[in-house]
Amino acid sequence: MGAKLAAIPGVALISVAATLWGLDALIRKPLAATTVPTTIVFGEHVILVALTLPFLLPALRALARAGLPYVAAAIVVGAGASAVATILLTQALFTSHFDVVTIYVLQKAQPLVAVVGAWLVLGEQPRRGFAWFLLAGLAGLWFAAIPHPLAPHAHGFVPIAETLGAALLWGLGTVFGRFLGRELRFEQVTTVRFAFGLVASAIALPIIGAHAYAGGHDSLWIALLALVTGLIALGLYYYGLQRTPAMIAALGELAFPIVAVLIGIYVFNNTLTWTQWVGIAVTVGVVTLLPAGRRGIVRTPDLVPEPATA
Repeated sequence: MGAKLAAIPGVALISVAATLWGLDALIRKPLAATTVPTTIVFGEHVILVALTLPFLLPALRALARAGLPYVAAAIVVGAGASAVATILLTQALFTSHFDVVTIYVLQKAQPLVAVVGAWLVLGEQPRRGFAWFLLAGLAGLWFAAIPHPLAPHAHGFVPIAETLGAALLWGLGTVFGRFLGRELRFEQVTTVRFAFGLVASAIALPIIGAHAYAGGHDSLWIALLALVTGLIALGLYYYGLQRTPAMIAALGELAFPIVAVLIGIYVFNNTLTWTQWVGIAVTVGVVTLLPAGRRGIVRTPDLVPEPATA
């Protein structure tokens, strides 16, 4: 199994993980109507830490050996991207009643944050071809998410702020997750993310005034979220991120909002215009072409080599 995964381009694995995150809305949206978002996120992290417990001590030792900059990066990835950002998104889903504009178009900020962060923190240098992928991906997402792209609208300041906050933290999570991958193996990065996320979500419980547990029915769905969109998706994500520049990973993550938009259309009864179909086609094209063009569009140090056959 490991050899088969190693033969797949890293950005393709990231896109698969992002697709699983897009499916997350099928469960998270109904849950947000019956359980406090902080309770949901805390429950997810309890399960995730329990599942990765055998890796926890080796991961923490590796993190301690790596030094304070890596500990700080783990806090950003775990407390910020894993806990706070997920709480913000879950709350935005409930507050906005699944408004596509406020939730998914504003995710356009995430790759922009990741691109700037990768340049400043990781020393990644985009080449000329990268701009075409970035601009096409963002334009495609804009057209996909907005029924009338030349006359956009958004409802409510609160879900806008929540979604932008989540996008900012996830963009930083991509950058600092890649940074952690310089010293930690992918399973160690995944483990410390869950551990720091558990601590942050536990601290958030009394601040928000939320319970630490949900009802029996909701707990089963929280467990499914933790397994599929948590453990499996993030395991694939960090395995792929070891071999992928953060700038390219941010584009591969565009699969997340596209899948979520389609769910909004087909599951939550949103309508689809012809311009949205065009946007979906463009964004899917960008994500599909990334594995072939990844080597020529970003210059970056310290990457695990990609398979020669990719």
